[in-house]
Amino acid sequence: MKKVVATDKAPGAIGPYSQGVIAGNLIFTSGQLPMDAETGEMLENDITLQTRKSLENVRAILEEAGSGMEKIVKTTVYLSDMANFAKMNEVYKEFFSGDFPARSAFQVARLPKDALVEIEAVAIL
Repeated sequence: MKKVVATDKAPGAIGPYSQGVIAGNLIFTSGQLPMDAETGEMLENDITLQTRKSLENVRAILEEAGSGMEKIVKTTVYLSDMANFAKMNEVYKEFFSGDFPARSAFQVARLPKDALVEIEAVAIL
């Protein structure tokens, strides 16, 4: 059984997908862009600000589902440029304490809305 998760504290989907889906005792978030939930606007072209906003959006979806950042088991980070990896990493570690989740990070040719970063997560409930 699956259940869709939706919150107005993270940007709405810009396509035919859900912000998050619960399956069993796991929640899967869709990739979160650095968009403001209230305005729908992309944050300025700064990897630090964009990483923080993407992770805040992930957190909002997880909290709506009854989970949290401490329950993430795996993240995937998509970067428009690996030159931004170190700065992304500095912000990323602010969101976790104790044991870090598993993670993959890739440079991709282009992200929606020309974002610098997009982050998705899998967490337990």
